[in-house]
Amino acid sequence: MPGLAQAEQLKEVASFAGVRDNVLVGYGLVVGLDSTGDQTTQTPFTGQSLSNMLSSLGITVPPGTNMQLRNVAAVMITSKMPAFSRPGQYLDVVVSSVGNAKSLRGGTLLMTPLKGADGQIYAMAQGNLMTGGAGAGANGSSVTINQQAGGRIARGAIVERDIPLELGDQQGKLDLYLNEPDFNTAQKVVFAINSEFGRTVASAQDAGMISLDGPASPNARVNFMARINNINVTPSKPLPKVVINSRTGAVVLNEGVKLYPAAVAQGNLAITIDTDPLVSQPGAFSGGQTATANKSKISLEQQGGGLRTVESAADLADVVKALNALGASPADLMSILEALKASGSLRAEIEII
Repeated sequence: MPGLAQAEQLKEVASFAGVRDNVLVGYGLVVGLDSTGDQTTQTPFTGQSLSNMLSSLGITVPPGTNMQLRNVAAVMITSKMPAFSRPGQYLDVVVSSVGNAKSLRGGTLLMTPLKGADGQIYAMAQGNLMTGGAGAGANGSSVTINQQAGGRIARGAIVERDIPLELGDQQGKLDLYLNEPDFNTAQKVVFAINSEFGRTVASAQDAGMISLDGPASPNARVNFMARINNINVTPSKPLPKVVINSRTGAVVLNEGVKLYPAAVAQGNLAITIDTDPLVSQPGAFSGGQTATANKSKISLEQQGGGLRTVESAADLADVVKALNALGASPADLMSILEALKASGSLRAEIEII
């Protein structure tokens, strides 16, 4: 019974071969901005794009015309087309500025084709843009909240062409890919599937792929795949890992991390530079000039440095207590964890992102 509490449906740990999203990308124009668009002197491609669009609509722009397009911005549009999408369905799109537009707030994306990796057009995007940022400025001062050079259009693209997708071969053979390849998990998945059907249906090819003997009929195959997805499987515990984000200083540990006794010394080095301006005033009627100079005072202070004991810890709660007892900042904790790993005291993989 305790094992069932940790069980997950198979669709959460694996996916069928070919059932995946497809990325789309396109280049277009956003119009209707409040004088926050591209500056054509620095982004000439915006003017070229608008001239080409106007030409396709039957409007000829005389050569050499200097168009001040403060209300237009060149953008890139990205989207994901899920598997089994059909013409007429809607997709969400993300719009991002590629020029020097200050804000896309309040803009409207003009009809833009979205292409796949093969260069074919699979969707058309158009609609009013919604941004999550805001800003204001006056007399040379400005304030900005969040980012305004990008936005999103919910249901902003219409699928024009579907992507062919074949599930298995003519004999009904299907492949199942584990999200995180693991020999133990693959063994459990094969056992769970064969137990569900009462016969040999699944066979593991390696740690990440499992072959299935499914029915040849498309309708029966769909029912077979739905039944496979709803099977409960208890995946293997993840390998002990410590993830360090070097940009934000975040440190994340999973439940498998263990510590063995060690001694740690961590000192902080502080350097302070104080600069005082000095003014040299010449005597009266001496003909000299007032001179200024800077006098700097540099002090160096080293704090801490004493050895502290790290006790053995077998579970995550004890590991957290042992590391907190060191009183180290996140930046220092990164160095301490790497040193503990090198010394053999930390039993976990360290991944820096």
